[in-house]
Amino acid sequence: MSITQSSQSLFTATEDEKEGTFNARYSLWIREALDELPHSFTITDPFISGHPIVFASPGFLKMTGYSLQEVIGRNGRAFQGPKTNRRSIMEIREAIREERPVQVSLLNYRKSGSPFWMLFHMIPVFGDDDGRVIHFVAVQVPISGQKMRNGSGVRGDVSGLSELVFGSCRREVCLGSYVHQDRSLPVECDEQELENWEHCEASESEKLKSAEAVNSVLAVLTRYSEFAGRLVCGKRNCLRGADCLSSSLVISLGRIKQSFVLTNPCLPDMPIVYASDAFLTLTGYKRHEVLGQNCRFLSGVDTDSAVLYEMKECILKGQPCTVQILNYSNRKDKSTFWNLLHISPVRNASGKTAYFVGVQMEASCRDSESKDLRPETRQLSVVGAVRVAVRSSFMVTC
Repeated sequence: MSITQSSQSLFTATEDEKEGTFNARYSLWIREALDELPHSFTITDPFISGHPIVFASPGFLKMTGYSLQEVIGRNGRAFQGPKTNRRSIMEIREAIREERPVQVSLLNYRKSGSPFWMLFHMIPVFGDDDGRVIHFVAVQVPISGQKMRNGSGVRGDVSGLSELVFGSCRREVCLGSYVHQDRSLPVECDEQELENWEHCEASESEKLKSAEAVNSVLAVLTRYSEFAGRLVCGKRNCLRGADCLSSSLVISLGRIKQSFVLTNPCLPDMPIVYASDAFLTLTGYKRHEVLGQNCRFLSGVDTDSAVLYEMKECILKGQPCTVQILNYSNRKDKSTFWNLLHISPVRNASGKTAYFVGVQMEASCRDSESKDLRPETRQLSVVGAVRVAVRSSFMVTC
């Protein structure tokens, strides 16, 4: 999906391909409100290729030592390093894929190359009108008071300091002398000490601080989204009868330019959960009139019941079928059209039917297939593209 297609976003973004740079520009009043928050946080946009950072707070820049120009347009992985726990990264990736909150301890690196521990708390931000994820807000709270866990407890005494950990998941002892640290910043450590680390646990007060920061950022986005006319919220609001597809799947499906719908057989009455733009053009319906409906809403008094029965039997057996059926449009003249319809199951990695895809084509297209691909071939190509998109949505994308 292009940036212009991400119309829900609270910002506009442009990419200068010549310079190889990316600039994201928030509306001034939103940016000013976010800049006033004292927290360290970033906002990313999953609709843009690479899932880049589109906003970074002054607190984040101070914590990492980077400038704003060096942060905007980069993926969060740019601040990880060789000692960053891979398991924690996988937790974050899974949360992004599933579009849910996550809170983990994470070792990141400053611009200077020095590593530090922080509590990483991320939440998705959803559009209130359609339930799609718009942004991810990630808050970073420096961890500054817990002991390290390395399987054998805290290491031996240095200069008489045996069981104390000052300010971080490390002893504030470097080359035999105590090093004073600014408690408002995460504490640095050296690579040798990192060799013995497995995890750094945040305190309950730090977890509470991260939750308060997340709520503050979400409150600003929610309040100012009212002025922009594109409401956002911290919880997903699904359209009636429809499950909410992940943003990665919606983006992939949006690249398929043919007329098709996706239905979910696991929901009551197998509702439509995705409708392509070409389908809306063909039928004359608006998207909100389609989502949550069973495909039978296109039928009318002259639709052949025997064809409907054939389709139902194939769906129950989990088999593909191709039929020609009389459908009704939603145009002003309430016109009918002959629909060359191909229905096929779409299975997940375990082989279970996750969706059914229905590809529509006006039967008159049979008469104009001299130079183009045959309609059946075009429909099968759409089915293949949908299957690839669905399977890819189960993969880690960040």
